[in-house]
Amino acid sequence: MINKNIKRILVPLDGSKNSFKGLDEAIYLAQHFNSAITALCVISSYPPLPLMGRQIPYEKHILEQVKRFMSNAKKTCVDNKVKFNEKIIKGIATLDIAEFASDNKFDLIVMSSRGMSTVKELFLGSVSNAVVHKSKIPVLIVK
Repeated sequence: MINKNIKRILVPLDGSKNSFKGLDEAIYLAQHFNSAITALCVISSYPPLPLMGRQIPYEKHILEQVKRFMSNAKKTCVDNKVKFNEKIIKGIATLDIAEFASDNKFDLIVMSSRGMSTVKELFLGSVSNAVVHKSKIPVLIVK
């Protein structure tokens, strides 16, 4: 049963189509519970192998991408009359999403079962799996 006091929803985004499925579900819930959404992007300190050696510094490259998809997320929320916040942190997604949600007293985490990964998972993605196991607050996984 869903808690009727859901006022703060955390949505981890990585820019993938799947992560935006999580945002769509969070918008639906936010409209029904009059909640605010915070989109969280955790940027790894280490670039994936294909980006190593590029002319554009990794951090600048990734921040441009993050700003682009966060802008799309904000527009989607505003178009649906849902309050939107964004947060970009450096860290390790499998560790930091649940910790961020707990530290900032979110009521619910809504995320996709798989996002953008260098290794395609066959079942539940490694990040969503880690969040489910580490989170002290409810997690809704969207397929």
